[in-house]
Amino acid sequence: MSKIRQEIEYHAPIVERSSRPGVILRIVLLAIVLTASAGAFILFKNQLENEIVLGILGVLAMVGIFFFVSAMIGFIEIMPQSRPDELARTFVDTQPEGTLITDRKGRIIYANAAYGALTGAAHENEAQTLETLFSRDREATESVYRLTNGLHEGKEGAEEFRLLKPLNPAAAGGTGARWYRLKARVLPNRERSGPSLYVWQIADITSERDDQERFFKELQNAIDYLDHAPAGFFSAGRKGEVVYLNATLADWLGIDLTKFHPGSLSMGDLIAGEGLALVQSVQAEPGAKKTEVLDLDLRKSNGQSLPVRLVHRVTANRDGAPGESRTIVLARDVTDDGDQSASVAAMRFTRFFNNTPMAIASVDGDGRILRTNAPFLKLFSGVVSRDDIDKGARLESIVHTTDRSRLVAALEAARDRQGDIAPIDSLLPGDEGRHFRFYVNAVIDQNDQSPEEAAIVYAVEITEQKALEKQMAQTQKMNAVGTLAGGIAHDFNNVLTAILLSSDHLLLSARPADASFADLMEIKRNANRAAVLVRQLLAFSRKQTMRPTVLQMTDVIGDLRMLVDRMTGTNVKIEVDYGRDLWPVKTDLGQFEQVLVNLAVNARDAMPDGGTITFRTRNVDAADVPALGYRELPESDYVEIDVMDRGTGIPPEIRDKIFEPFFTTKEVGKGTGLGLSMVYGIIKQSGGYIFVDSEVGRGTTFRIFMPRHVEEIPAPALQAPGMSGGEAVPRAVPAPAIDPSKEPRDLTGSAVVLLVEDEEAVRRGGKRMLETRGYTVHEAGSGVEALDIMEELGGAVDIVVSDVVMPEMDGPSLLRELRKNYPDLKFIFVSGYAEDAFARNLPADAKFGFLPKPFSLKQLAEAVREMLDG
Repeated sequence: MSKIRQEIEYHAPIVERSSRPGVILRIVLLAIVLTASAGAFILFKNQLENEIVLGILGVLAMVGIFFFVSAMIGFIEIMPQSRPDELARTFVDTQPEGTLITDRKGRIIYANAAYGALTGAAHENEAQTLETLFSRDREATESVYRLTNGLHEGKEGAEEFRLLKPLNPAAAGGTGARWYRLKARVLPNRERSGPSLYVWQIADITSERDDQERFFKELQNAIDYLDHAPAGFFSAGRKGEVVYLNATLADWLGIDLTKFHPGSLSMGDLIAGEGLALVQSVQAEPGAKKTEVLDLDLRKSNGQSLPVRLVHRVTANRDGAPGESRTIVLARDVTDDGDQSASVAAMRFTRFFNNTPMAIASVDGDGRILRTNAPFLKLFSGVVSRDDIDKGARLESIVHTTDRSRLVAALEAARDRQGDIAPIDSLLPGDEGRHFRFYVNAVIDQNDQSPEEAAIVYAVEITEQKALEKQMAQTQKMNAVGTLAGGIAHDFNNVLTAILLSSDHLLLSARPADASFADLMEIKRNANRAAVLVRQLLAFSRKQTMRPTVLQMTDVIGDLRMLVDRMTGTNVKIEVDYGRDLWPVKTDLGQFEQVLVNLAVNARDAMPDGGTITFRTRNVDAADVPALGYRELPESDYVEIDVMDRGTGIPPEIRDKIFEPFFTTKEVGKGTGLGLSMVYGIIKQSGGYIFVDSEVGRGTTFRIFMPRHVEEIPAPALQAPGMSGGEAVPRAVPAPAIDPSKEPRDLTGSAVVLLVEDEEAVRRGGKRMLETRGYTVHEAGSGVEALDIMEELGGAVDIVVSDVVMPEMDGPSLLRELRKNYPDLKFIFVSGYAEDAFARNLPADAKFGFLPKPFSLKQLAEAVREMLDG
């Protein structure tokens, strides 16, 4: 480059075809005019007195005066003087880069001295076009071709390429390979009608390339030194994302560097346990830097812990926002465990102190926090920071205001070195949804390092424990209410059964024209209404009769949609979002339809101005259950059925009471308060779960989770005598379901019936009703009495109708005793409880009928007739 600069200082451009030919033309024209004028004077010197000649001379004189004055004032320029563009041309002439100006066809218009020195051209006839200059090198030719195409499109560009030989070995100082940079741009013509010109600049950048390669080698060596340093190193961004880690640290942690890219890991992925809170607590002042030494554990890719010491340096922006961080990682060899030096012991204590799952803080006598571990900083990060602790923050700042007096008393006891200090349960200030328990222990043996230390405080978050306690209390409450409701329903069933049987007996002897007929019908109608309430109570207590079948929720909701649409009215729209490939569930169809109807009616009532009720179904895999956030929902496969509205919502203070019996927010006379309790009982009895999500003013969503039904392949049963191979022993065969709309042709009979019932009114009414149908009825008040009657009759009984719950001996025990001597005896259970509540206690091959209380005369006669015929 120095030789090129010397050539530039002393040589003019090697090619310069002026772009302003008008200057020479004007000079030639001026010379012609002056010559012609002189010749004219010589030729016509004898005719100067002619008027025409005088006129011509006058005109010429005026023209001459005009040109003279114009030249004086600069209007006309015979020999153009130096202009500002001369400075620009001088600048181009002395450019250190070779400059070449061509037209669109590649013809050279201008080439400066640097171009000649770079290419070895000393004169105009030696200057070569770029195509000719690089014709022997493919890479250079392709670069010129790309740049030329760009110029045709009006785009400027630059290319770098390598030549095996220099363009001018003399200027390059050798014959080795050289690097060149070629730049091109369009030079617009001042005359708009004229074509644009192309400006090419070429420079030898071999020295720059050498410098770059030397720099890259030095950088590569530096990175190599850092990568293989005996200490680990990583750098993190403002949000804690790891932007770099060296090979040493990656090897320690088992990280594959080929798969690592900036941001793919965070400091939380590298730091084990609660150490991240300790690292995040290191914060610098605005615009400053801060360095801390931390002893904690890193997490390897295989889950193991690596004890290390971090030299952690953080920066902060001028506005106080956290900046980037740089961290040196020093590994602590586990073989040093036997070294009991003070530094190693302190290091091990710090590690254990920060890795304990309990938040720990030491305080002085005034309650100021002296030292904390990493879990403490994490648990109370929203209340107190490390800077606050450094500035003398008090322990009472992390305790709710209502409990601070108890904390002060506990610290006073610690200062007095009391041994037994009761723990303190408190809420987190600013977040009353989080519960903590604080244990305060007095420091008996102060040391020289912390003479002011008065107490050690341990803190444990018990939010989940409190939630479980609340949930358990709610469950116990619901179970207690359910037991109470079931007991009431059982006793009330007996009363209703007696009322219904008595009213049926009176109606048999009354005619519609009698004055008492209407009153008897009203008694029966109200008894049936009361029976509906009893069934709702039994549903809540999960003791109602259910006939579970395998169902597809898509079919159930599709069949029910029209009914729900009619019930909700014209201003409420029903939408259904069906899940794909729903699993089957097993429940009672009628009962589950009642669940959906009740929820739809409640949704309608929550939207007095109208709206949309949405039914949504989907499958929920067991792996997805924890993400739902319902603690009491076990991990299993479920079919989820959601009923959503956009109504008024449920206030939080009553959300836990909505499933309780007789709890209602409706006006008096517009609801019994048993709708949702019945929904709760049916879902629970079916083995499912129901939850409610609601926001006041935004709407409510009831989420039902029904367990997925999987068909079980029956195991081969032992072959009983008289059974062919492959037949399974039945566990229980209930009596055929009674359809009230179908009346058998003849409900009378002459069979002998043993009626076992501890409620006298029910027993008396049942006996009278069966006797009116022609049956011979023997009655017993308990199971023991029934056995005595069977013995007196010598087993001459065709069918036994027995209550389930009785003193001394219940119905299932009676059945087991009678089967010993009368294995084929037909048996019907009557009960207000669900059939499956007692059927599981019966022998596997027991056969029995079932009649739920309360029942009418017709239902009793049908059950007895069908069991005898069956």
